[in-house]
Amino acid sequence: MKRIGLWLAVVATVAGVVVPTAIEAQQPTEEAAPVFVKKIPPGYRDWRLITVAQERGELNDIRAVLGNDKAIKAYRAGTLPFPEGTIIARLAYDYVPSEENNKVFGRPQSFVAGPPKNGVQFMVKDSKKYAATGGWGYAQFDDGKPADDAMLKTCFPCHEAVKSRDYVFSRYSP
Repeated sequence: MKRIGLWLAVVATVAGVVVPTAIEAQQPTEEAAPVFVKKIPPGYRDWRLITVAQERGELNDIRAVLGNDKAIKAYRAGTLPFPEGTIIARLAYDYVPSEENNKVFGRPQSFVAGPPKNGVQFMVKDSKKYAATGGWGYAQFDDGKPADDAMLKTCFPCHEAVKSRDYVFSRYSP
């Protein structure tokens, strides 16, 4: 009888530890949902140029797309999917005419990057952390402050259109 009592006490103790742990493991955590990038990667302004692009329409900007060393190496080698730790940055500027240059050319034809526009954006490759968004974390910083999650939730749906290129729009311009 004492053995049965002891056995029941052990089973109850184990159940008291295992069941709450199992229930806790089933609860959603921050990492279960997309966690967006909340810190600006250091030194990004020293990264290499991937390409330059102009967007028309509502955006009407000119942008420089930069990559860290892992990104540049992958682009040059044509590696897809991009390796873990790849970071791609997008800096956008107003697309404005250059009256100074146009005077030299004698006609309106020159446009330059004006004031910064739409913050700085990043894509960070971490297939485990960002599994729900194709392995990429997205970020936008306006005046150094991270954009809210509602805005960032619009990133991945657009990037799904280029899933075959590992969700990356920009092509390398050597």
